[in-house]
Amino acid sequence: MPEICRFLGIIISMYFDEHNPPHFHVRYNEYRAVINIKTLNVIDGHLPAKVRGLVEEWAELHQLELMTMWDSKEFHKLTPLV
Repeated sequence: MPEICRFLGIIISMYFDEHNPPHFHVRYNEYRAVINIKTLNVIDGHLPAKVRGLVEEWAELHQLELMTMWDSKEFHKLTPLV
C-alpha cells in the first residue's frame, strides 16, 4: 500500500487494486479509517474529531490529485498539511 502523505502523525495511503467508491486509507495511532475521495466522508473506521478535520482539510486541497491517482493507479507523494 503506497504511502502518499504523512503529517502530524497521520499516514495517508492508497491500494493499487481497490474497489469503488474511490477512497484512501488513514492511520493515526490505533485509529484507522477509509475516506471517500468525492464526499470526504468516512466509509469505514473512526478517527478522533480533530484528526478527521485535519484529514478533510488536507483532502480538500488534494481532491483532484487524489482522483487522478485513483483513476491512473500512478501514486506519488502529496504535500502534507502544514
